[in-house]
Amino acid sequence: MREGPDISRIASLVGDPARANMLTALMGGTALTASELALEAGVSLQTASSHLAKLTEGGLLKLAAQGRHRYFAINGPQVAAMLESITGVAAAVGPQRVRPGPRDQAMREARLCYDHMAGDLAVYLLDNLLANRVLVSDGDTLLLGRKAPAFFGERGIDLSALASLRRPLCRACLDWSVRRWHLAGSLGAALLDKVLRERWARRDGESRALLFSPKGRQAFRSTFLAEEVRVASDARTPA
Repeated sequence: MREGPDISRIASLVGDPARANMLTALMGGTALTASELALEAGVSLQTASSHLAKLTEGGLLKLAAQGRHRYFAINGPQVAAMLESITGVAAAVGPQRVRPGPRDQAMREARLCYDHMAGDLAVYLLDNLLANRVLVSDGDTLLLGRKAPAFFGERGIDLSALASLRRPLCRACLDWSVRRWHLAGSLGAALLDKVLRERWARRDGESRALLFSPKGRQAFRSTFLAEEVRVASDARTPA
C-alpha cells in the first residue's frame, strides 16, 4: 500500500462532468440548492442529489440547512484554491482558442473567484500593487511590502486582523481568462468585500460576473489603480 494522501479519490470526485459543473457553479461563492445545481449540471434532481452526497462525503462541499431548504457550498478556501488551480491548468493545456477565457465582456472584466475578484481589473490591481512595491514577490509567493500597512490602512483594510485568520494573507491565483495572476487569500477577499461594501459593483444574478457601475469603476481605479501599469499579454508569475 502506498503512503500519503489518496489523490485519486479527489480526482475522481472532480473528474465527473456533472460534478465539475456543480463545483464550477459554486465558485461564485454563493450556496445553492440541489435543484439549482441540477440545472447547472444538466441532470435530474435525483442524479444531482447522488452527486452532491458524494461531494459532501468526500469533503469538497459543505451543507447548511435553512428552514426547509438545504444549501451546498464549497468547503473552504483550500478546496476553492484547488479548483482554481485545476481551472488554470485546464485553460493552459486544454483546447486552445485564439482568445482565451469567457467571451462575455463583463465576465472578462471582473468576476467572482470564490471569495475574491478575478478578471482584467483584478490582474491590473495585482500588477499595480507589485509595481509600486505594496506587495512583493519571492518566487511564486506574494509578501507584504513596507508600504502595505499604510496603503491598505488608508483604504479601510486592517492587515493585522486579516493576518490573524487561519488562511494565507495573500496568494497569487492564476486567472484563467487572462492567463496571468490575480490576488487571492484573505487580502483578496477583503478587497472584494470593499468593492461590494462601497457598491462600486454588484453580483450578477445570472453568472459570476461583477458588474461595475461607471462611477464604481472610476472609484475602483482611483483608489487602487492610480498609477496603472501596463499588462503584458503573456502569462507569467508575478515578479
